[in-house]
Amino acid sequence: MATPGKNNDLALTKDARHWHEATLVKSEMTASDIKSLTFSVKNWTEHKPGQHYDIRLTSESGYQAARSYSIASPPNMKGLVEFGIQLLENGEVSPYLFDLQPGENVEIKGPLGGHFIWDDSMPGPLVLIGGGSGIVPFMSMIRHVRSKKINKKIILIVSAKTLDKIPYYKELESYKDKNIKIVYTLTSKSPPGWKGYEGRINMEMVSKELKDIRKEMPMVYICGPTQFVESIADGLIKLGLNSHEIRTERFG
Repeated sequence: MATPGKNNDLALTKDARHWHEATLVKSEMTASDIKSLTFSVKNWTEHKPGQHYDIRLTSESGYQAARSYSIASPPNMKGLVEFGIQLLENGEVSPYLFDLQPGENVEIKGPLGGHFIWDDSMPGPLVLIGGGSGIVPFMSMIRHVRSKKINKKIILIVSAKTLDKIPYYKELESYKDKNIKIVYTLTSKSPPGWKGYEGRINMEMVSKELKDIRKEMPMVYICGPTQFVESIADGLIKLGLNSHEIRTERFG
């Protein structure tokens, strides 16, 4: 099955032992360069927030390309899995996925990953720090908390170049309440009247937003480019958080 656009020679192959067919049922933009893709999955297995799937494409010549994508959907969407996928202009997989139309298929394997997961049995508040598409796995966590009406204090800190590059911005704004605090910082250009932070995430900003929550032994999840993740993780340890409270996921 071919799809118009870049990488349009890529088609579905089957490997019943490890890979399962997934059919696209919904596609919509959640930021200027990020699409939400929801698939109906054969042999669906419930995931834990923070896990990911591998998506594999195969060309007619037999060449294969596979990439890992975080799950944005909560675990209770039986039979369905949503991914937030950022378009990389020179990428092998993301341009094809951006052109994918409802009814078309890919192969996926998962859910995968055991370190970055969050379970609602874990005590303490949640601190989530993401750069750009790094907030995708946090959507699964927040949506799970909301759908199950779990009494969990959450602080989400989001870094993006511009406002239009914050994934799921409108949805996130609707989640703000006494238990969920969302903090934005823009690193490139701010719109008129912008009331959030400007510039890269720094420890002065993080310390101010976490305040006394540090005494409550929060679980901290950081996701984004490698340098972004390492810098913030090192800074949090200097602020007095224990390394076992910090979980990281890197990409790029």
